[in-house]
Amino acid sequence: MKKIPALVFLAAVIVPWAFAQYNSAPQYQTAQPYASNIPSSTTGITVEVRSLYFDVISDSGSYDAETLLRELELRFEVYNRLFRFNVAALPSPLKVRSISNKSEYDHYVMERLGSIRDGAVYLHYQQPDRRELIINRGSTEESRMVPHQAFIQYIRAFVSQPPTWMREGFAIYFNTLKFDKAARELRYEENLSWLETVKNLGANGPSLETVFLADLRGQPEYFQPVSWALVSFFLNAGGNNEYFRTLTESFMLLSDQRSASENAQSVLDRLLRWTNLEQMTADYHNYINSRRTFAELVDAGQQAYAARDYINATNYFQGAIYQKPTHYAPYYYLGLISYENHDFDNAEIYYRTALNYGADVALLNYALGVNAATANRAADAVNYLETAIASDPTRYREKAEAILVRLR
Repeated sequence: MKKIPALVFLAAVIVPWAFAQYNSAPQYQTAQPYASNIPSSTTGITVEVRSLYFDVISDSGSYDAETLLRELELRFEVYNRLFRFNVAALPSPLKVRSISNKSEYDHYVMERLGSIRDGAVYLHYQQPDRRELIINRGSTEESRMVPHQAFIQYIRAFVSQPPTWMREGFAIYFNTLKFDKAARELRYEENLSWLETVKNLGANGPSLETVFLADLRGQPEYFQPVSWALVSFFLNAGGNNEYFRTLTESFMLLSDQRSASENAQSVLDRLLRWTNLEQMTADYHNYINSRRTFAELVDAGQQAYAARDYINATNYFQGAIYQKPTHYAPYYYLGLISYENHDFDNAEIYYRTALNYGADVALLNYALGVNAATANRAADAVNYLETAIASDPTRYREKAEAILVRLR
């Protein structure tokens, strides 16, 4: 199994910690009807539910409001496991307004922002009691925008003007932290949407110093992807935990009383006290060049499998699972590898997992049938092979029936 670097922080440390520490629903205060001039499109009443960190106002009923509250509390716990801000400093819970009707959501946002933002938007004011995260509940853009905007609400609750690279980089990094409503849990897949772009930039991209000081000098081209890459580098930079340590120490220098420029300069000064910028730049580029996308890992795994290099193939496919734990492809190939190694029990587990995640029904049932037949489980093999034939007789009838003849 591929060894995950010790500092692959989010999936290896933050998220499991949050799950372990927060494995029951938040202790809500009693839901109260909330006097609002926004008519409810769903229930006829707008409700308010509160917890230690959040005040959620929703027009979709108490259960939906509490589900949203659960999600936001989990996200908050994950963020603060890394940043460790003093929650006692919050003057009041963070306000969240959930509006299910798009026209009502658009009207509410337009009145305050002067433009429309699909899905969700965080509105920041100098007065903390006016700040709020607005969510268009049930919209097609909700799942994409809430993770990004929820992190911005979190960090700006403690540091009104954080360095822009930090705000945007972490918002992108946490963007694939998704909430499973059925399980009422967070699911994480590493966000590598910008990896290919950053790799292609190479040394032609903006310098790290330019990104660190974007609040003083202006944002360079490709600012957002490089901000994400910097965050990924700091959290995952191989065995060099000095970068991670220096980053987390810099969080303590952020001040709610400073401008973004002042906070950015303070963070950079801290980094340069312990790190040579040229060496950091070289390490950063080495890190980016070493990373592979999900497609690259699967392709490398397929090539290693074809060469019967099962050890490296396993490493590649395990790495692919780390990035996309619900994609069927790596499980299917790990099933093939287990079969070749005569580990028929694990082969079946991998095949069935691939099937559960949407793999080709006929293909996987045929693979399960071959595996069961080789493991001398004739009855199971017959069931799987007959399912493969029924699912796609053109592709599998001849091959499956050749095995069935021997089993009957």
